[in-house]
Amino acid sequence: MSLLGDILAAKQRELAVLRDRPRRPSARTPIGVVEALRRGRAAPLRIIAEVKLRSPSAGALSHALAPGDRAVAYAEAGASMVSVLCDGPFFDGSWDHLAAARACLDAAGLRVPLLAKEFVVDARQVEEARDRGADAVLLIARIVDGASLKRLVQTARDEGLEPLVEVVDEPELEAALAAGASLVGVNARDLDSLAMDAGRTVRVLDAIPARLVAVHLSGLKAPEDITKVASGRADAALVGEALMRQDDPRALLRAMVKEAGP
Repeated sequence: MSLLGDILAAKQRELAVLRDRPRRPSARTPIGVVEALRRGRAAPLRIIAEVKLRSPSAGALSHALAPGDRAVAYAEAGASMVSVLCDGPFFDGSWDHLAAARACLDAAGLRVPLLAKEFVVDARQVEEARDRGADAVLLIARIVDGASLKRLVQTARDEGLEPLVEVVDEPELEAALAAGASLVGVNARDLDSLAMDAGRTVRVLDAIPARLVAVHLSGLKAPEDITKVASGRADAALVGEALMRQDDPRALLRAMVKEAGP
């Protein structure tokens, strides 16, 4: 079984537990993510900074800052959104990390949206994201069929969350469009092979209709990488591993934000 297959098998085991857990609904009004990420004419690329304690490809990353403190550091350094890994077995993430990020951002008076980054295969995970303080939830086109993707997009909207639909290639982009996505992310890394393909990423980003918000996902390591992405179609770009290798990510993130444009 592939890594992705192993992850999805683990999700099914987790779901059995999650479905038995009663909801604790949140009364907060989610922040508008499309508005936060849409790039106006001559505006800078928006940066999404990620909280991820481990990567299957890179291994353990920095634990110097707790997830909530790292979210605050990202916001202070200019991130337009913070992504929080919620998967435990493969990324050392947690729903608790998402809740901590929300609590710390709110305590610091920082109105920055949160993306719940999870391998979502069931509506119950979307509900949990909402209850833990997310403003957006990742939906991966690769791991569900078209009908399920459409239902999950609608569930997210019903919960007041913005679905970020992740795709890798043109057929997955078509599935995202058919599901009604307003926010589409193109992963430079293929989830099955883990291979990177920058050329494919540019091609698929260019195919995203102008009315939608386009996000570049994965593979950005240095400020000059941001410069290159900022010259293209993307409204926003997610940076994870490079920032997570830094015990204090502020200097690198500020340098990336500077290269994102005027």
